[in-house]
Amino acid sequence: MTYVVTDNCIKCKYMDCVEVCPVDCFYEGENMLVIHPDECIDCGVCEPECPAEAIKPDTEPGLETWLKLNADLAKTWPNITQKKPAPDDAKQWDGVAGKFEAHFSPNPGSGD
Repeated sequence: MTYVVTDNCIKCKYMDCVEVCPVDCFYEGENMLVIHPDECIDCGVCEPECPAEAIKPDTEPGLETWLKLNADLAKTWPNITQKKPAPDDAKQWDGVAGKFEAHFSPNPGSGD
């Protein structure tokens, strides 16, 4: 088992999870984060820290696509180990449906 970041992170990009991860397995995209599944130790510390509830265990049904996306993007996006401020409009985007189709960016973030 591993944890994955799902679509509710898009345009919310809270980074509370980054601060608590003991193995620094988060990677930063332009408008979301992902978890490297081979680096995640399945401790679960990050899941309750996410205000947007975008982090889920990969054992939940229907997350296969998100597991693949996290794995693929973690190979090219920079590692992030320090919390940065969330976007000013993050709360407005929390829970908005269809964010992946309308707002996902494959571009990397700046990392640490």
